[in-house]
Amino acid sequence: MCGIVGYTGRGPAAGVLLDGLEKLEYRGYDSAGMAVFGEDGAVRMVKATGKLRNLAGKIAQGRALPGACGIGHTRWATHGEPNAKNAHPHVSGVYDGNVSDYSAESVIGVHNGIIENYEELREKLGRHGYVFYSDTDTEVAIKMVDYYYRKYKIGPIDAINRMMVRVRGSYALALMFKDYPGEIYAARKDSPMIIGIADGEAFLASDVTALLSHTRSVYYIGNLQAARLLPGEVHFFDLNGDEITIPLSKVTWDAEGAGKNGYEHFMMKEIHEQPDAVRATLGSILKEDANRPPVAKWSFGEGNIDFSGSELEDAFLKGIGNVTLVACGSAWHVGMAAQYLIEDLAEIPVRVEMASEYRYRKILPAENSLVIVISQSGETADSLEALRISKEKGIRTLGIVNVEGSSIAREADRKLYTKAGPEIAVATTKAFTSQLVLIYAFAVKLAFVKNRIREDEYRKFIQELKSLPDKLFSMLAEKGRIQWLAAKYAGARDAFFIGRGADYAVSLEGSLKLKEVSYIHSEAYAAGELKHGTISLIEKNMPVIGVLTQKKLMEKTVSNLKECKTRGAYVIGITNTDDRALQECLDFVIRIPETDDHFAGLLAVVPLQLLGYYISVAKGLDVDKPRNLAKSVTVE
Repeated sequence: MCGIVGYTGRGPAAGVLLDGLEKLEYRGYDSAGMAVFGEDGAVRMVKATGKLRNLAGKIAQGRALPGACGIGHTRWATHGEPNAKNAHPHVSGVYDGNVSDYSAESVIGVHNGIIENYEELREKLGRHGYVFYSDTDTEVAIKMVDYYYRKYKIGPIDAINRMMVRVRGSYALALMFKDYPGEIYAARKDSPMIIGIADGEAFLASDVTALLSHTRSVYYIGNLQAARLLPGEVHFFDLNGDEITIPLSKVTWDAEGAGKNGYEHFMMKEIHEQPDAVRATLGSILKEDANRPPVAKWSFGEGNIDFSGSELEDAFLKGIGNVTLVACGSAWHVGMAAQYLIEDLAEIPVRVEMASEYRYRKILPAENSLVIVISQSGETADSLEALRISKEKGIRTLGIVNVEGSSIAREADRKLYTKAGPEIAVATTKAFTSQLVLIYAFAVKLAFVKNRIREDEYRKFIQELKSLPDKLFSMLAEKGRIQWLAAKYAGARDAFFIGRGADYAVSLEGSLKLKEVSYIHSEAYAAGELKHGTISLIEKNMPVIGVLTQKKLMEKTVSNLKECKTRGAYVIGITNTDDRALQECLDFVIRIPETDDHFAGLLAVVPLQLLGYYISVAKGLDVDKPRNLAKSVTVE
């Protein structure tokens, strides 16, 4: 949620800021603004509600804000309405929308996150003469920095550190001080922030995608740390004000991955990138087996799932007695699919928890437990807190993330990386399938080292995993039929998805995709639960989508679909079998390639992604930026 960018260097800053904010539009926002130090030392600020193009128009695409140092922000409203006075940046004095020159202000800043004790701090500052013009918690944070800066006549870093000690909550802050032209100051706690460096330039952003067109050399600032950015250099400080060293990292993502590359929407581009994302993820963990001769046709190795680079040695895996998977949204659906697979193959107890609920439960650690936290961004607030609670309880943790250097990646005891590259559309596609294939591989390896499957079964499963990218690719050629189906049901008010076992997990994801991007009310149910109340909602011509890839459960799910059809539903089936009796009971059949039932969910989810996408397009909606949603949920 929200987006931050900052730049100091050779300029012009406004153009760099606009470019960065455009890259962050996918995160969701309702207003935007920026402030720039002019060559005369004056700070000029402009805000606009609505789309970023409104801000760009106000500043003539950046030409009306000359200068080489500035900060920008796209705001997702949490405290206060989405209007100009609540938009960022905020100032330490009184905002006047009719004035553009804010050189008299001591501090100007932007903020992502939530200041939990802002009302208490607002009262304190009010007693010291501060007047508030907005409804935001951000204004309180800016004025707290100003309070310490003025009262104690200390430098920016010391003032920021005092603020960090005083406030509770999460924040990524970028600040400019009128007494320090050409410099940007930053602070972070629990909200993502990346700082980039190049020759004579320094950048900051809340997401690495905003930096890729300018630099690949980045620093990942830690919790309760502050930074000072000058052209071409960055200095980091701990909470005591002592300068510290943070290692420089290289971003390996392809900058083109953050562009549409000819597709109309990012979501469709990312659906088509799934074969490569799954292949790259497998390639990172499938290695040549030293005990077997290499086979050239497998570019990622012949015979072994190797997690040793992630400190998941065989001895560690063998000692796992139970697993809890914790995640939010689509990542939680990955956990649901993993539960069935790990229990079936590795034969150990598995729980799946929503991170937003897990963090408020009484956690009862069991011996040899492992908590797996799944998050695309590695910054999901609830998931990050669940990780920290698990560690406090002495439970071993594993993070599955797509972003190296993210908070979950840094704080988990062990980590596995998906190789999906940048995912821009709010509705996840390739990140989901990359997580799913990685958890498939984890389950197979876990079962093998615990002697629950034989070596020949282990090898067979690896071959099945290797076949998935090509099968994904072949499915995308059949999308025309799904587009026809989407046009037929774009006007639907409600839809149901049903399945059993691992198919139920896929149904959950398919239902979420539909409601996310098309705004059609959609629900997913374990098929056997329909008769316990939900079937009363079935109406004539209502689409009911059944996922039918688990052969031992298929007959029972078909029975449930027949019950729906008898009541007038239009029944759609996604299946990996050509059983004639099955197809006769379906109004529309989507065939996926044959694969082992354990892994069929990865293929079955693709037509559901396409269905949601095409319905959204048919309705003329904003596919990549659905209303009220944000890509990375970094507040509770």
